Amino acid sequence: EAVYQPHLSSGINAEYGGDDAEEGFKFAPSTFIPGIDEASINYDDIWKNKDESENFPQKYDAELIKELKRGEVEGEIRVQVDDLMRQELKNLKAAIERDKGKKGKKGKKSGKKKGKKMTGGKKGKKYKKGEKGRKRKDLTAGKSIESLYEELVKEGILVQYPKVKVSDFMGEYSYLGTTLRQANIEPMPSLADVRRVITEYGILPMGSQTVHETAPFIKSLLIAGPHGTGKRMLVNAICSELGANLMDLTAENICGKYPGKAGLTMLLHLVMKVGKLLQPTVVYIGNAEKTFIKKVPKNDMSDPKRLKKELPKIIKKMTAEDRIIFIGTSLTPWDGDVKGICQVYQKIILIPRPDYASRYLLFKELILRMGGRISATLDLSSLAKISDGYTPGHIMSAVKHVLTERRVQQLLRKPLTATEFVTPLARVDPIYKEEEEQFKAFYDKTTMGKKRQDLLKTEVEEK
Repeated sequence: EAVYQPHLSSGINAEYGGDDAEEGFKFAPSTFIPGIDEASINYDDIWKNKDESENFPQKYDAELIKELKRGEVEGEIRVQVDDLMRQELKNLKAAIERDKGKKGKKGKKSGKKKGKKMTGGKKGKKYKKGEKGRKRKDLTAGKSIESLYEELVKEGILVQYPKVKVSDFMGEYSYLGTTLRQANIEPMPSLADVRRVITEYGILPMGSQTVHETAPFIKSLLIAGPHGTGKRMLVNAICSELGANLMDLTAENICGKYPGKAGLTMLLHLVMKVGKLLQPTVVYIGNAEKTFIKKVPKNDMSDPKRLKKELPKIIKKMTAEDRIIFIGTSLTPWDGDVKGICQVYQKIILIPRPDYASRYLLFKELILRMGGRISATLDLSSLAKISDGYTPGHIMSAVKHVLTERRVQQLLRKPLTATEFVTPLARVDPIYKEEEEQFKAFYDKTTMGKKRQDLLKTEVEEK
């Protein structure tokens, strides 16, 4: 993680006489560097000067294998030799004791000591660990993993998902971000930033056990944004890129399943057991704010607060060996208790309205994918400007509405124009700036948001 701290100016600044301290981001030491250094040294020692010109089929090197196995054999033989030496030493001690006539006395003393240890009150206290173990006993010890998997599928907890690539989440970088920061305005993240963060937090660590245990441990994510911004699409993309199992613990999905406290315990036990044995696993919770909603509506019969007490406990018990990640999505995160949400979700990712560059890219790529053609009569720039406030979902619906099968066949005679897309866009309400401000206000109340505000204040004060 990046740590903001001042560092001494050097290089070009020193050359031009600048001796003031320059501020900037300094990255913490990477935990992967020692492994890379070790691999580099290994390459220099073994492979760098090795002549492989006559080894076109890349056959094995017998000497390298012998050297590798020699250490393993030596370790195994050393254990056997140590056992033999201990036995020989024991026999020698027994012979000496027999000669001195003291073997019987020592046997009685050791017997008494053993008896005291077995019956002593202090020893009894250690059985508390056993009691803890009994509390955590396996509720499905006699069942195979196949039967547990089948049960979750039949109950609709373990679900299928459409194959989506993370690159399908289209969006450009915010080219005005630096300009806005210079004017002391904190810009919203761009869609490209969201795609990058999802990759770094949700895909890269989960794809490798080594990376998962070495990189910062991400247990849970909350993806929040207006309707049509692609929250569920990102969840499907994470699962597709990882080839992961998807468990759906949305309140509406688990309503009426595994009733009662014992049933909920069994449900979570099944999810975690199958998830750990068949890693990687994504646990999805839709409308995540409902779990921590302040007042449940009378017409909501899904019991949304059912997981409120159990989720923090489960996430707290997760270790780096468990390639399981909890991902929640939310349309209105401010409806839930901020403290509870921050307790469960380690990272909160806001998906903003697409900016001009992202809208231009979305129209261009979606029209081409739907069989359309970009011609001089189609003013994409104007189309991107008038569609401010519309989400990627709105834009996709508009493109689908215009590019019917019949319209695609007419493209050679009648090219596309920007006005054709105005009518379908006008039928839906855009995302207004007030709603975007609500997301900003919610984020500022979270733990991550407060840290961000402190960092920005430090930057302003240092300037």
